[in-house]
Amino acid sequence: MASHRKSRTPGTRVASIRTPALATAALTSVALLSQTADAAPGDDRPSLEEVEKKVGDLYRQAESATEKYNAAKEKTTKQRKRVDTLLDDVAQRTQKLNEARAELGSYAAAQYRTGAGMPDTATFLLAETPQDVFDQRQVLDRMTGRQKAAVDDYVTQQTETMKKRQEATESLRTLTETQGDLKTAKATVQKKLADARELLSKLTAEEKARLAAIEKRKQEEAARKAAELARQQAAQEQAREEAAQQSGGTSESSGSGSTGSADTPSADAPPADSSYAAKAEKALVFARAQIGKPYVWGATGPGSYDCSGLTQAAWKAAGVSLPRTTYDQVNAGTTVPVSQAQPGDLVFFYDDVTHVGIYIGNGMMIHAPKPGTYVREESIYYDGDSAIHSIVRPA
Repeated sequence: MASHRKSRTPGTRVASIRTPALATAALTSVALLSQTADAAPGDDRPSLEEVEKKVGDLYRQAESATEKYNAAKEKTTKQRKRVDTLLDDVAQRTQKLNEARAELGSYAAAQYRTGAGMPDTATFLLAETPQDVFDQRQVLDRMTGRQKAAVDDYVTQQTETMKKRQEATESLRTLTETQGDLKTAKATVQKKLADARELLSKLTAEEKARLAAIEKRKQEEAARKAAELARQQAAQEQAREEAAQQSGGTSESSGSGSTGSADTPSADAPPADSSYAAKAEKALVFARAQIGKPYVWGATGPGSYDCSGLTQAAWKAAGVSLPRTTYDQVNAGTTVPVSQAQPGDLVFFYDDVTHVGIYIGNGMMIHAPKPGTYVREESIYYDGDSAIHSIVRPA
């Protein structure tokens, strides 16, 4: 009887023995390729890719709202201090106004006792505004020098007190507005995170495993790109050293970086100087010490951080004051090309500049990624090339 087994096409067999790594990769590929076929026809459930994208978008939206929260919180804190200062000033000026009023009142009482008609000083005590006082020119002309001095002091205190009260009222109105912005931003963050958690909670164990496989694949690609950048930077550094040796100089430059963008690298950009390197090392020592601490939106340490809270705290340890939010930090230094990134530089992400990490070299950074994660080292390509917005040298 003839065999029904089909013969192999020559050359199609790669190897008689497959390594565990290849087998695992093959199984992962099959799982990823078949993940959209699990849903029954007409099933409204989103595919795993759609869930991953939606969750990623929600986390980025939450991070954007977090930066708005940080800005509103900082503004609210400053505004509250201003209101407190103004209210203290109003209280002090009110006390001085009362003292001036008491002195003016003593002159009015004296005039009553001497049997005079309508007391001159009483006229001013009845005035509601400083302008009312100055409108009483004829009365003022009949006063003695001491009475006029008392009126001048009273008018001055009344004017300043009214001015400060108005400033305090306006500041209280502004404070109410910033508190409203703070409340709105907080509600937005909480809503986006809740939506992300709800999406993830609907995944089966198998889907969660596939999602982990997708994330692992992204991390491997990011690591490959980081290694490629490290090789490029090493080659540029070697070229600089060789050029310096040929010219009889040194490889170190006094420049602080070349202005450019992440999309237009320049091999001629000078490295950071020794002064910057010393500060950057202090910032990195601090950042490394925070690895393993949880991401908490709005946090600035010491037990937890959000992304901009971490970079701000790291550079503060180096004696450099950075603004609170990513929106402001991105303007707090010199922009340099990705190919010229130096340890300590800040790496900003996304078109709306809502995430930041601190570069440590070799295409890697330390950052506080997102809710549910911890401060960690990761490739600057963790979310793809296009996610990188710019590199900024802050000192």
